[in-house]
Amino acid sequence: MPGKRRPWAAAAAAATEDELLLLQSQALAEEEAAKRKREMLTRFLQDKLAKEKGDSTLNLHKLNTQWRAVLRETKEKELRQDILILSQTFERVMDCKDSVIQSLTTDLEEAEEQQAQALRSHLHNLDLLLQLQRCRLACLREGYEAQLEALKMEFEEERYQKG
Repeated sequence: MPGKRRPWAAAAAAATEDELLLLQSQALAEEEAAKRKREMLTRFLQDKLAKEKGDSTLNLHKLNTQWRAVLRETKEKELRQDILILSQTFERVMDCKDSVIQSLTTDLEEAEEQQAQALRSHLHNLDLLLQLQRCRLACLREGYEAQLEALKMEFEEERYQKG
């Protein structure tokens, strides 16, 4: 029997082979489908990851923008408070300086009045001195003229007696 083949055995072997080929092709098809599914899932996840990264970057940018706005508001409040304090301090310093200027102006006016009074007194004293000197000069002139007259008379008398 080894030389004889049975037709049903050949058909069974062919059917088994066909079935095996069919199973292999189905396995290949399933494997291809699984591979495509994995690739599609990988692409989907990569797209989702890229979208999440973009959203994360955008949200981080929005968060930073809002945080900066909050910081700006806080800094603005601090600066306004500092300006208010500095303004009040400046007003106090200006009031002090104004009072010092007012005091110095009053002192200057008093000093100018005292200087004017001293000048008037000095000029009055000079006038008195000049008047005194004029009187002395007048008295000395009168004495001189009297002596001159006396000498002239004496000279004339002597001349008249000698002559």
